[in-house]
Amino acid sequence: MSFVSVNKVADAQFPTRWGQFRILGFEGLVTPGNPTRKAVESGVALVMGDIHSKPPIVRIHSQCLTGDVFHSLRCDCHDQLHKALGMIAAEGAGILLYENQEGRGIGLMAKLRAYELQDQGLDTIEANEQLGFEADQRNFELPTEMLKALGVPAVRLITNNPEKVSALETTGIRVVERLSATIPTEPTFERYIETKREKMGHLVG
Repeated sequence: MSFVSVNKVADAQFPTRWGQFRILGFEGLVTPGNPTRKAVESGVALVMGDIHSKPPIVRIHSQCLTGDVFHSLRCDCHDQLHKALGMIAAEGAGILLYENQEGRGIGLMAKLRAYELQDQGLDTIEANEQLGFEADQRNFELPTEMLKALGVPAVRLITNNPEKVSALETTGIRVVERLSATIPTEPTFERYIETKREKMGHLVG
């Protein structure tokens, strides 16, 4: 693992339109000398209800300012986030892990530069690679450590991405069920979805 330690730094009540959550802040101290990682990485857990009597519904959601905040129709992130919160609320229990990995880990400014390249005809992967990044720069170590800190050994994971399932199971969190995160497609992000399916193996369409 790349983390020396992961600590809970905050725990507060968090009322939302989906119901009452707790919001927990976590910081992970990265192994010294790792040039590709920030010294400290942070993430947030929204926790509702009893998460210990059975494997809870869990969504690992990577930050997407353009989608989550501005409701961009270049991607499905906003609708996936709201779908996950609705599923947790309907169950009465679950966890949403929100990780600071904008643009599949390339950062906000690079993501906007990738948008420019997509406007010129590249898909999301081609744009990232032209900027010198991998197709997907993310790792899911911090969410795994957050689940361990919450005392959750097994989950029902809301995802279309097999890499998230593998990442959890490789580090000791059992995925007992995969729940679809698919949402209705908009014409503005049909190619985005197609790229995730054809080039990244996402279980959509």
